[in-house]
Amino acid sequence: MGKDSYKLVANNKKAYHDYFIDDTYEAGISLSGTEVKSIRMGKCSIKEAFIKIDRGEVFVYGMHISPYEKGNIFNKDPLRVRKLLMHSYEINRLYGKIQQKGFTLVPLKVYFKGSLVKVEVGLARGKKLYDKRQDIAKKDQRREAEKEFKVRNLG
Repeated sequence: MGKDSYKLVANNKKAYHDYFIDDTYEAGISLSGTEVKSIRMGKCSIKEAFIKIDRGEVFVYGMHISPYEKGNIFNKDPLRVRKLLMHSYEINRLYGKIQQKGFTLVPLKVYFKGSLVKVEVGLARGKKLYDKRQDIAKKDQRREAEKEFKVRNLG
């Protein structure tokens, strides 16, 4: 596995449904050895996760990493708060943005980049109900168009 290899472990589709993603950042994550092994097996969920900045450091809350079966005493709490590793200038920029009304930070993906576990952090604005309805309508239109196209090409 080279440094540029990319293996997706967890994806947060709910974030794309609930938020407009304005910008994305890549962050490392501070993990124990058994947590890394568990992530390698794909046992990670970020559906309910969110990110906060506290005293110049970035933390992810609610990220679930299942305990590693062979980990016994070395296993950590599956829902513990984990520190994200980012440059201080990135943290300062994000902190300035989330002070504005309506912005929040959400984890979008967890993946391996080479041998390192990375988290893609999204700077997000909340969607209103009518925005979600518009998205669903667009999706339906696209599906209908694809179905129409497929029928026309087969016949």
